[in-house]
Amino acid sequence: MGGRASFKEEGYAVDMRFPEVIYLPEDAVMSLEDQTARWSRGGQQRSLRILPGKVYLHPTGYRVHMERHPGSGAWRLVGTAADGLLCHKPCTVSGGGKSEIAKSILDAITYSPLIIGDYREDMAAVKAIIERDYSKRFKGGEVDERDILSKQRSLGSVIKLLSPSSLFNDEYNAWLKTIPERIKALVFLIKRFYRPDWGGDWISRFTVDAVNGTTGNILKFEGRAILGSYLRVGRDDTGMRRTFKLRQDFMPAAKVQWEDDITASVTVPASRLAGLPYWVDPTLSLKFCKNIEARFFQRPDDAVVRGYDRQAERDLSLRDNFISNFEPLPRSAAGDMTEKVVSLSEYSEPMRSFIEAAARDKDSEWFVSSDKPRMVNGAPSKNPRYLQLDPSYVDPLARYLADLGPMLFRRVRPEERVMHPVGATLPGRRNNPADPASGIRPLAVYGPIHYQDLPELFMDFVCSLTGKSPSTTGAGSEGALTKGPFNCLAPTTDLNNALLSFILTGYGGFTTAAGHIGRKYRMEHDLSLLVPELWSRMGMEERNPDYLKRGGYLERIEDFEYEGSLVPASRLGWRITPLFATNFLGRIFDTPAAVFSDDMLRPELQSMDDFVDGVRNIAEAQAKSAMAYFEDGSVEAAIPPLKAILHVMAKGSWEGRGLHDPALRRLFDRDYVLKSDWYRARLEAYRDREELYMRTSVDRLRAFLSESAEAGSVAARRARAELSRAEERLSVLGKAGYIDMIEGSIGLDPLYRGSGGKA
Repeated sequence: MGGRASFKEEGYAVDMRFPEVIYLPEDAVMSLEDQTARWSRGGQQRSLRILPGKVYLHPTGYRVHMERHPGSGAWRLVGTAADGLLCHKPCTVSGGGKSEIAKSILDAITYSPLIIGDYREDMAAVKAIIERDYSKRFKGGEVDERDILSKQRSLGSVIKLLSPSSLFNDEYNAWLKTIPERIKALVFLIKRFYRPDWGGDWISRFTVDAVNGTTGNILKFEGRAILGSYLRVGRDDTGMRRTFKLRQDFMPAAKVQWEDDITASVTVPASRLAGLPYWVDPTLSLKFCKNIEARFFQRPDDAVVRGYDRQAERDLSLRDNFISNFEPLPRSAAGDMTEKVVSLSEYSEPMRSFIEAAARDKDSEWFVSSDKPRMVNGAPSKNPRYLQLDPSYVDPLARYLADLGPMLFRRVRPEERVMHPVGATLPGRRNNPADPASGIRPLAVYGPIHYQDLPELFMDFVCSLTGKSPSTTGAGSEGALTKGPFNCLAPTTDLNNALLSFILTGYGGFTTAAGHIGRKYRMEHDLSLLVPELWSRMGMEERNPDYLKRGGYLERIEDFEYEGSLVPASRLGWRITPLFATNFLGRIFDTPAAVFSDDMLRPELQSMDDFVDGVRNIAEAQAKSAMAYFEDGSVEAAIPPLKAILHVMAKGSWEGRGLHDPALRRLFDRDYVLKSDWYRARLEAYRDREELYMRTSVDRLRAFLSESAEAGSVAARRARAELSRAEERLSVLGKAGYIDMIEGSIGLDPLYRGSGGKA
């Protein structure tokens, strides 16, 4: 552990920086019943009391902590995998969910007792399902003889078993549709709690009370009421919340916010690095991201609901905040709010205590409350903002554990840096239905999750079209990669670098919908919260778009004719299918097939007119954005694959070839890029510029040491160290094989300085 831990005679260790972190031996077994961890050492049994507020690490990096269920209050042991998944959200438009990807989904979960119908009838129905023969359900004739309570079948497997699927025969799918959802939930519950030593006697463990002379409806397990967890996934066109029961074994992912609005990144050949996650393909490159903001510019849309956005309430209760568009409230208002105990109790504890403190503080003049945006022209502002301190400063332990788990799991030496490459790219879109009164066209043509191949993805990125959201006064393009208002460089530089990084790394671009899906479903940021939970539960292969295409989990959207003209719907790429929902959402929900209805997966079923106008809206905005590159001449600075799609966007074709021509799409192939002259020229330009910089640095450092540095001074010692590093770097740059060493990086982009300008 490299001096990181203090080892105890009993066989465990305590972290030197965070004493609440306990390292347990490999054979330790933890028990919640008596709050004890036990292991053997020197032929003797050893033990340690398990306490709340402590984190217990296994030598593999797997960690466990003790916490109370937020709904029932029951204590539980929670395990967290050693190596996490870094989800990167590049090119996410305003209102697309940049911050929400890092927020815990825990605040969005509600709890209520599990309600059943008639106890005897429901249990009889459950018994019939458990005892059914499932061996002949497959359409292709495959045989699977595992029963529901078999040790060889997981809870997730049972959820898939009882969810309609295109893999099952028609008779079996028809039978599944006859099962009430509450009965399925009972089957899943029993599977979750079942232990082999029960044998066939599982019914006696699940009971109800007698209420008013008849059987009650609140189900109990071994005398304790069972609490169900529910998650909202949008609202329907009546405003009704669409809530779905989570699996009984669902635990929210532990999240660490890695970035927000402004990120620095580098693309590195994986073969040049060691100590990487298991899923890394050494033949590809990796992207590494670094947050460069101490504070994040947040718009807490959901904070108007007291107690819902606990992160925002916690942040706004801290000192030294920068706050915009919240109503300044006088101290007298705090006293009034504390007397209204019903509404006061709805806040989470930090905001509640903050309001009470404002009421007591005689020197206080003004304060803000998380649910009270500033009043503008008699209406609350839809754009309240505040600067959130990077959570890594507020909770350094979470960031420390994010390094510690992988260090142990990958066996990284303590003195070496733990690498956290991007594991998934999950941009977000802001979608809106038509708003004729405001002159805003529909943009809600995307389903819950889309995948786009690089040509279509970067056509979106060039335009970065956003729908109407609380942070915008309208809808339209935010400039290439959403950086239009902030970038003093020609956009081709950023686009070249970003596209080349995507090609070299092989990351798939999966986008999620915020705002609306079609005219019917208002999603807000529900999917932004949900998708990281889903991706963290998918394996390496399952996140691969080629696997998802082959398996029928994604369907291609094709161009089509509508009222005599072509609709370029293929620009939307691929979208998830019902099979995707059944297979993967079953890792989160009891009823995965119900979460996304057919008209959510295919928004054109809500309104074909809106869908067609939305697609044309996108195509027209893309054409307008791309034409600017021809007008200022910067199209000539685009790398070949970018230049090709700029031509398609602005003029409909590139060298007479359409978007789907194999010759055009070959430009985005990694092998083609690596063998191209233009890519090698970028690598050589990087080497030459770096060599020039290093030679200049060496000359200046030598001049400083000989002419200005005081012998033995701190400045002289630092200069000698810098000189040594610069000379070593020059030696590396001069090696004959240096270009091969950096193959897989993005090289140096020749900055476009306008027509007649020089790079």
